[in-house]
Amino acid sequence: MSSYHVPRRQFLAGLGAAGSGLVTPLGARAKGRQTAPAAPLLPPLEFELHITRRTMHIAGQHGVGYCVNGHMPGPLLRWQEGREVVIHVYNHMDEPTALHWHGVRLPSAQDGVPGLSFAGIPPRGRYTYRFPVQQSGTYWYHSHMGHQESAGLYGALIIEPAGASLLPKAERDYTILLSDWSDVSAAQIVANLKMQDDYYNFRQRSIASLPQESRAAGGLGAALKSRLQWSHMRMSATDISDVSGVLYRYLMNGKPAQEGWSGLFTPGERICLRVINAAAMTLFDVRIPGLTMQLVEADGNPVVPVNLDEFRIGPGETYAVLLTPQEGKPYTIFAQSEDRTGYARGTLTPHEGLLGSLPAMDPRPVRGMVDMGMAMPMKNGAAKMAMPPTIARAPADEIDDPGPPPVNVENQNVAAHPIERVTSPGDGLEGLGRRVLAYSDLIALRPPPDQRPPSREIILHLTGNMERYIWGFNGRKYSESGPIHLAYGERVRFTIINDTMMEHPLHLHGLWSELETGADDQHRPLKHTVISQPGSRMSVLVTADIRGVWAYHCHLMYHMQTGMFREVVVS
Repeated sequence: MSSYHVPRRQFLAGLGAAGSGLVTPLGARAKGRQTAPAAPLLPPLEFELHITRRTMHIAGQHGVGYCVNGHMPGPLLRWQEGREVVIHVYNHMDEPTALHWHGVRLPSAQDGVPGLSFAGIPPRGRYTYRFPVQQSGTYWYHSHMGHQESAGLYGALIIEPAGASLLPKAERDYTILLSDWSDVSAAQIVANLKMQDDYYNFRQRSIASLPQESRAAGGLGAALKSRLQWSHMRMSATDISDVSGVLYRYLMNGKPAQEGWSGLFTPGERICLRVINAAAMTLFDVRIPGLTMQLVEADGNPVVPVNLDEFRIGPGETYAVLLTPQEGKPYTIFAQSEDRTGYARGTLTPHEGLLGSLPAMDPRPVRGMVDMGMAMPMKNGAAKMAMPPTIARAPADEIDDPGPPPVNVENQNVAAHPIERVTSPGDGLEGLGRRVLAYSDLIALRPPPDQRPPSREIILHLTGNMERYIWGFNGRKYSESGPIHLAYGERVRFTIINDTMMEHPLHLHGLWSELETGADDQHRPLKHTVISQPGSRMSVLVTADIRGVWAYHCHLMYHMQTGMFREVVVS
């Protein structure tokens, strides 16, 4: 059994530890388990985190991994809304490090991004994070230094609300942390991708696949035309993920599929699964055959419950789902990679040692005209979803409405007809006969705190060149771009146009992204990470309500590190 489960009654107590993987506040270690005092001012919750590096042995691979308090993934942290947290981080390595509290609203200096908000934690040094906890829900933490995150420096973070929870009660509460792992160093992976963009794509289209493509495209002529278009762009329609299962082992709570993670249940119990994608480069599609999931939380924020069979989760995103197994048999938690080259697995079981059966992998997705940004408008001129109202824009410069970036060494494609895709679950998930989550299904359970309309719009094109493996915003990588300036208190609309043929999970530090899905002003969901689909146009509203310097980047690690990163300055 994993220490990533704590009985809910103990969770509510907030100060007891269950297993070696749970970090106990320092005060609780000294005094034993406590109940929250009645006094209005509670003492801070203190934690010690010790970061080390050692050789890991995972599914036959041996590579360098990063540990927090001796564990990879790091320990599950539990905080409480309304309390101050004090986290003492000790760096026992000969290299600098840092921890970022993903999705947490806090002072910029505590955000943990070296070079932006603080200097980092030096080798053999220590740093103390201190800030008030102002939210609740499912979050996570990870390194923002070099390639450490991709090699295991991450962990789950659960924040209990100060008052009554808006989520339905559950008898069991499990955290599912998904990730990818390789014994090849991140530096070598990037070098291989720069040398050959499809280095890890062994599933190219061939003569053998032509009949199936012809049936899907509506004829041999259409299939051949598609191949010629992709050849002209020097890209592959089957290049779904830059790094595939050829290299990666996909993990659930640190365990590979051969070993698997397991959690106990009693038939009839309601279970809460908190799913976090901590992968460096992998989008996962998650389902539990035989069980309906009820999604109740997205990126830490409660949503109107929606029943579904499957959901896609991008790196950085978090979801909470409820389910109630009625039969005393094992159920498989199946998380297949978007490119269908592998999977992570877990088991919900009434007894130790039982394994659920594995479902068949779905067919691999194949990119099409929509992903190129070449989907033609409907004959009646109607859009797939009503576009946001036009608002006044600031004078055009490199940030505000720069216009479509040209095709050049840093930009391989321009989406001629980007469309709204928030009603789509994503490539490879349509037409399978399962209920799959789309962003338009997310309806906030409580109104967003700021009801003002935006005063201006900032247009950002997501751009890249796969052949050279360069990524950026508006045709520029980070080293060539200036910051995005926001005035304190300002409310803006970020419009994202994805000119690339890949998904990009975009994470804005420190500030909420209020996703425009077609819902009314009272029900737009708040997220800290949003997936921009290929060839799409989407928009989020942002209120600049915390001063400081914030990172804004793609959470596919190698996209961020090769240019898809910007600074947002609120002053």
